[in-house]
Amino acid sequence: MRRISPVIAAAALYAGAILSFAAPAHAVAIERVVSAKGVEAWLVQDRSVPVIALQFAFHGGSALDPVGKEGLSNIVTGLLDEGAGNFDSQEFQRRREDSSVSLGFDSSVDSVGGNMRTLKRNAETGFDLLRLALNAPRFDASAVEKVKTQTRAWLSGAAENPRRIAGRVLSRTAFGDDPYGRSAEGTRRSVENLTTADFQAYVKQHFVRDRLVIGVVGDITPEELKPRLDAVFGDLPASAGPISLPMVTPALAGQVFVIDKKLPQSVVTFGQAGLSRKDPDYYIAYVMNQAFGGGGLTSRLMEEVREKRGLAYGVNTSLAPYDRAALITGGVATQNDRVGESIDIIRKEWAKLRDEGLTEEELADTKTYLTGSFLTNIDSTARMASLLVGIQLEELGIDYMDKRNSFIEAVTLADVRRVAQRLLDPTKLTFVVVGQPKGVTATATAPQIED
Repeated sequence: MRRISPVIAAAALYAGAILSFAAPAHAVAIERVVSAKGVEAWLVQDRSVPVIALQFAFHGGSALDPVGKEGLSNIVTGLLDEGAGNFDSQEFQRRREDSSVSLGFDSSVDSVGGNMRTLKRNAETGFDLLRLALNAPRFDASAVEKVKTQTRAWLSGAAENPRRIAGRVLSRTAFGDDPYGRSAEGTRRSVENLTTADFQAYVKQHFVRDRLVIGVVGDITPEELKPRLDAVFGDLPASAGPISLPMVTPALAGQVFVIDKKLPQSVVTFGQAGLSRKDPDYYIAYVMNQAFGGGGLTSRLMEEVREKRGLAYGVNTSLAPYDRAALITGGVATQNDRVGESIDIIRKEWAKLRDEGLTEEELADTKTYLTGSFLTNIDSTARMASLLVGIQLEELGIDYMDKRNSFIEAVTLADVRRVAQRLLDPTKLTFVVVGQPKGVTATATAPQIED
């Protein structure tokens, strides 16, 4: 549960905390900082504004939530800033707001983490509040009920959201009873079953240093950072042992699911098996997807579905690599009487990409965009800190930013054709339609999804 607090006195400064090096990738110097207790962080110094941004993550995430306790990691992250140490929720929030500290926590399927931003002059308070949240969360009964109530309300709304319904059906179909097939936010029943003992056990078991990665950007030196790292993370348990979850192959076999829901237009999610972030062909698939469906108004699917035929306002595809599986997914929303035509066009273009690859113009334009926009889109301390964490989670290497564009530039038309033929399979492309589409017949019964 992401709950970023408002930044009051420092709002204007945070909004303007633009990196002075948001230019060529070689201009970014990443330093590996190791504290006296062995806590490692990657640091990018930037003195242009007196702001410090810290991002961190622990490997694991909602995939480690026990059966029957789905939503555990989500609730825990919602509670971390609801009181810690000697400060109840109200006092904790007062101290944060008085010092203009931004503090937030979040859980995803494969990691759980958070972020802290502070003015340099308030660094003592910012780092101390983060220390308390991770090392001494209170989990007071009133805070637990507050966050559970918020989660219940969210789940009730999500149960009626057609995009979430379609996404849940696709995930359940792909992954079944594996954690990837369950709701990361939990269900109303599982959330009710969660107890303070569960939250305490979760923090003790999963907030451990050998699963931790940290990125820091801003007005702080390595020598200033080292004692801060020890204060916040140095007393966490060293290890909880390896994460032992099996790899999983998505069970998507070209099904068409129709979930009847009275809507002015149908929402469609589609997907098939993808490829790992560590796969040698990943960058080729990344370039291919950007040209095909990831490039907004300039993508091939947008041209075919929106521009030529006016079937939908938008259509997109994306690579979805997880730690133990991977998908290629996409989505479109269109009038009920045009859903069938939209699905036919997507299938046709899927097959055409497999058989013919990209054109020279598509490849050249995509490579130019991807290499030129990389760092211009990472224009703040918070975004850079997030990138540093992502690079570490994916084990891409501290020199990734120097090498990344060369991987893109190396992609050829022959590479794309080879990977498209290896990866894309129109017979396995699975569609989930939520609405009342005309002329679309379900080929399978959708799995039951508990809200």
